[in-house]
Amino acid sequence: MPNPVHAPTPTAATPTAGKGGQFMTVVRRLGLENISLVLAITVLALLIGSQNSAFFRSSNIAAIGNYVVIMGLLAVVETVVVIMGGIDISVGSVAGLASVLAGMVYAASWGNWWLSMLIPLAAGLLCGLFNGVVVVFGRITPLIATLATLSGFKGLAQLVSNGRAQGYTGADAVYTFIARGKVLFIPTLVWVLIIVAALIHVLLRYTRVGRDIYAVGGNDTAARLSGVNINRRILFVFVLAGGVAAIAGILITARTGSGQPVSGSQGMEMLAVTGAALGGAALRGGKGSVVSTIFAVILLGVLLNGMTLLGINPFWQNVAQGALLIAAVVIQQLSSGERRVGLPK
Repeated sequence: MPNPVHAPTPTAATPTAGKGGQFMTVVRRLGLENISLVLAITVLALLIGSQNSAFFRSSNIAAIGNYVVIMGLLAVVETVVVIMGGIDISVGSVAGLASVLAGMVYAASWGNWWLSMLIPLAAGLLCGLFNGVVVVFGRITPLIATLATLSGFKGLAQLVSNGRAQGYTGADAVYTFIARGKVLFIPTLVWVLIIVAALIHVLLRYTRVGRDIYAVGGNDTAARLSGVNINRRILFVFVLAGGVAAIAGILITARTGSGQPVSGSQGMEMLAVTGAALGGAALRGGKGSVVSTIFAVILLGVLLNGMTLLGINPFWQNVAQGALLIAAVVIQQLSSGERRVGLPK
């Protein structure tokens, strides 16, 4: 007769091992990048607060929240483009164009707020579509294509507005609510960022479109062989980027009370890319997270706000942004194990 197979006698795990396992489970769920960003935000906030107690005032915290909204919207959608393996540095110019169109349409339509939001949104979608068409059918790399449209869309915004702020929306109840209203004690502007970020997070994590975007960024050849329509996904991502940039532009109009062709959007493309990279989105594609990008944007907002409170020369803000972008890319490169340019194999 065959020998019976006895199940192994279960052994009780030690309390230390159990706690260690639970801790590692929490770390895996939250993500090491997210934990690192939260720790960095906490340390930076405590450091700034120790030098200027005004940092922790509710008014300043609200100011940081409102400041990071525009940057956050652009960084979140930039993360999607980067995951796909591309980059869109025209988002700031699209936001400026949408802002000035919102102000001009509002003035021309005698205060029709919904029309003044619908037309800029449509313009942003068209701008994104144009970027996608140039990349797909012009066979131009996204960096070069959007570098050209960064200048083109900015010039278009200046042409239609004659380089000046247009319209006045400060007396409109809807625009005022967007700019200064609150829902459940949270500013309306912040709610816009939360909703857009949540929708994009769901898109990336729980839909086939999102899985395709990761696949294209990870290995476009394998994605094509598995049946992914790469051109369609590229067009979709750039249209999405244009639409979210237009929403950011409408929020700029709400905050300033008029359409701004450049002010409020200039330089935002740099912050968007920095936020995406600092949040762990791999510039080579295939990796990225909306949640991490939001944490990175908050870190940037705290840093820039702290530099202002501490009276640091504002020109150093540009230096800090550049340094953070370089640091983020260097960390990515080192962690990937890929050969660095200029070093032997």
